[in-house]
Amino acid sequence: MITRINHIGIAVNSIEEAVKLYTEVLGLKLQDIEVVEEQKVRTAIIPVGESKIELIESTDPEGMTARYIEKRGEGMHHLALEVSNIQEALETLEKKGIQLIDKVPRTGAEDTRIAFLHPKGTKVLIELVEPVE
Repeated sequence: MITRINHIGIAVNSIEEAVKLYTEVLGLKLQDIEVVEEQKVRTAIIPVGESKIELIESTDPEGMTARYIEKRGEGMHHLALEVSNIQEALETLEKKGIQLIDKVPRTGAEDTRIAFLHPKGTKVLIELVEPVE
């Protein structure tokens, strides 16, 4: 079901400021910055080996990411696990008693299909990611 860690999501106030740490200080390369309208965020993708860091900036002061930062501050937001079949993974996890935020996948950054698991049952916000081929 799970094939690898796809990315680690980090909530930030400013992608431009946050990218500097990863590129200028840590020497990583910025792959892309993208707006994901459905989620009201801008994302910056920074590859690290076979995984990525995804910086997330809210495009709406009332959006979920903005509320997250207001409540908890900038920092790790979620762990994204890659799956080969997201609908099957959601059905399996729900049968095992995991509370889902999304019962139906939605569109994520990089044209992926995504769904979130509720942190009440997982202790951390987990995003399932199915790459579109």
